[in-house]
Amino acid sequence: MEFEPLGMGNDVIEFDMMGLGDDTVDIDHQLDDEDGLLIENSYGSGGGRAVGELYLPEGDTNLEPYEGMEFESEEAAKAFYNSYARRVGFGTRVSMSRRSRRDGAIIQRSFVCAKEGFRVEKEKSGRDDGPRIKRPRAETRVGCKATLVIKIQDSGRWVVSGFVKEHNHELVPPDKVHCLRSHRHVSGSAKSLIDTLQGAGIGPSGIMSALIKEYGGITNIGFTERDCRNYMKSSRQRTLGGDTQILLDYLRQKQSENPAFFYAVQGDEERFMSNIFWADAKARANYTYFGDTVTFDTTYRSNRYRLPFAPFTGVNHHGQPVLFGCALLINESEASFVWLFRTWLEAMSNRPPVSITTDHDRVIRLAVTEIFPGTRHRFCKWHIFKESQEKLSRVLSEHLNFEAELHKCVNLSESTEEFESCWLSLIDRYDLREHEWLQTIYTDRLQWVPVYLRDTFFAEMSITQRSDSMNSYFDGYVNASTTLQLFVKQYEKALESRYEKEVKADYDTLNSAPMLKTPSPMEKQAATGYTRKLFMKFQEELVETLTFLATKVEDEEALTTYRVAKFEENHKAYFVKLDSSQMKVTCSCQMFEFSGLLCRHVLSVFRVTNVLTLPSRYILKRWTRNAKSGVMLEEHPNDSMSSSKESQTARYNNLRHEALKFVDEGVNTVEIYDVAMGALREAAIKVAVEKSKGGRMTNVNETSRKSHASPRTHANDTTGLPQWGSEASQSEDEQERKIQKLTRQLEHAQRKCEVYRANLLAVLKDIEHQKLQLTVKVQSIKLGMKD
Repeated sequence: MEFEPLGMGNDVIEFDMMGLGDDTVDIDHQLDDEDGLLIENSYGSGGGRAVGELYLPEGDTNLEPYEGMEFESEEAAKAFYNSYARRVGFGTRVSMSRRSRRDGAIIQRSFVCAKEGFRVEKEKSGRDDGPRIKRPRAETRVGCKATLVIKIQDSGRWVVSGFVKEHNHELVPPDKVHCLRSHRHVSGSAKSLIDTLQGAGIGPSGIMSALIKEYGGITNIGFTERDCRNYMKSSRQRTLGGDTQILLDYLRQKQSENPAFFYAVQGDEERFMSNIFWADAKARANYTYFGDTVTFDTTYRSNRYRLPFAPFTGVNHHGQPVLFGCALLINESEASFVWLFRTWLEAMSNRPPVSITTDHDRVIRLAVTEIFPGTRHRFCKWHIFKESQEKLSRVLSEHLNFEAELHKCVNLSESTEEFESCWLSLIDRYDLREHEWLQTIYTDRLQWVPVYLRDTFFAEMSITQRSDSMNSYFDGYVNASTTLQLFVKQYEKALESRYEKEVKADYDTLNSAPMLKTPSPMEKQAATGYTRKLFMKFQEELVETLTFLATKVEDEEALTTYRVAKFEENHKAYFVKLDSSQMKVTCSCQMFEFSGLLCRHVLSVFRVTNVLTLPSRYILKRWTRNAKSGVMLEEHPNDSMSSSKESQTARYNNLRHEALKFVDEGVNTVEIYDVAMGALREAAIKVAVEKSKGGRMTNVNETSRKSHASPRTHANDTTGLPQWGSEASQSEDEQERKIQKLTRQLEHAQRKCEVYRANLLAVLKDIEHQKLQLTVKVQSIKLGMKD
């Protein structure tokens, strides 16, 4: 069908609705995105009045469109049709337009119901970016014919040339119409209130409550909580703006100071509204020792904070939080999290962790699934409990015991069957089977309820109590008012503070012996192996064995099963299986698998079977005082084909890790410093000798060929030994004697250090005593002057 232009002559393009005409046609399609947000579209009004952002003509506010109806402008017609659609109960969008051949001006517009037409699947691009998991979108278009067509007249006014009223679907009731996309607008006054409340640290839920009270109901606000969240994110992006340049300058400086400092920007560095990730050399080194379990802390993504950043953290050998890198999250799409996790993994030498803990978030879960397919993904239980305060507010206010019962069900269930039974009983007792949020977290139970996760290592000592390591690494350094500019300074302070706490824990472990509570050789072994905090936990488990009884219930060749129960609590038993031939043991509580320490039940079985010391396989190095000894960044077997640059990076990291150990230990006393400096000078001489012989940076393949070649001997050399320097001719016995000598020197230096430390404490005590005496004298003189 064709529309005849009004008074435009032959300058008008003929418009073919079927798309078969020979003339060029401009067609504008508005995106069909129910998740989008329209922010304050203001339209001019001729012969009418504006209400908020909606145009209503003078007179009857229930007026329907009709052919021949005129408007001052295209915007006024659009506002009127949208206002009419809101009253009736449907959404609108701009469908097509027709332009003048003479000057390209729009001369005809079509406004349609949002359910007009049918969805057209987009063709996939030729580029293959790997498997992507995308959220299926609900079908919203059903071929509705409701339409309003307007044309421009010679006078410049717009007239309705076509109107179809009927819809082929149910209309939306008045109390739900504000959810339709075309009727969702964040007005200027609403923006001001949101900005004020957000600046005060109030989240989107609290802001929506205030808006509902201010506007007299959710239907009068004109937008949803999701729109509020979107606006707050866009506002936060504008607020950060140029401050990201401060962070980028800081990161560039750090990398120039230390090549091992890693940072990356999603997209172009000149486009400041992108995500940023960085990890310093210490964070990367820490990951080589403690990277078995990782927490991606998204506490600061919440709108309560002005600073949307997220640290990657872990747990060190003292049970303290340790940093593995930080990210500034400005764009929080699935693609951005995929980029972030892939970049972080690259910075960590592409060695994925055994387990990762994140917030309960759908987008994060999709990204984790793609980048860490072999890593056990857990949702933070404490974040879910915190979320329950909002999602179950009505239930918690009406039933005071519900929260305690929920925690008990989640934390104290000993088996999956016990949890399932307890959960169903709980929701039935409070009539919550239809509660949407509870259904969601129950569906995800395998990823947050402890009983389903105990077979995987998460470095946690307690299931019922939140460990220190789960607290944010930056607690006390970032709050609701922290800006990005201030964070750069606070970041350094946080690193220094955490490092000081680790040094203090190292000192306490190495310089003070814990008090033993039993004559057990196992306790003495643990006291000299574990760090102080981990030993205290082990000691607690060991002492508890005195109240447990272990009874043999099954004996099959080398595998023996024991029933272990606490005295007078025989109804609550655990089962331990012991393979005495290989000294392998498992317990139904799975504490070792979850935390890396043997439980009281296994230790009870060891007691009755006369196992006096801990088998080495059950002493995890990551919990010992020697957790950081040795080089952890070995190259993978297939790294032999890597480039020389990658090989050089690996050598750099290995040398750096070994050198840092000299630094950490060498600064303690003058004697140890002299020993360390002597060793380094000796090493420097040997490196210089090797360089003088033509040593150069080679790739891995060249090094491999050299190592397999027969060493050449000097023509005048009568010994027949290879000319690789004096060290090559040393026997293993000589090296062993040298090691023993250095060890004795180190022990002697440590003893002298203790003497110096004692003397220093005595001097400080004497100074404090003299200071106190002087203070008393000064006070006496002041009192005498007053008299």
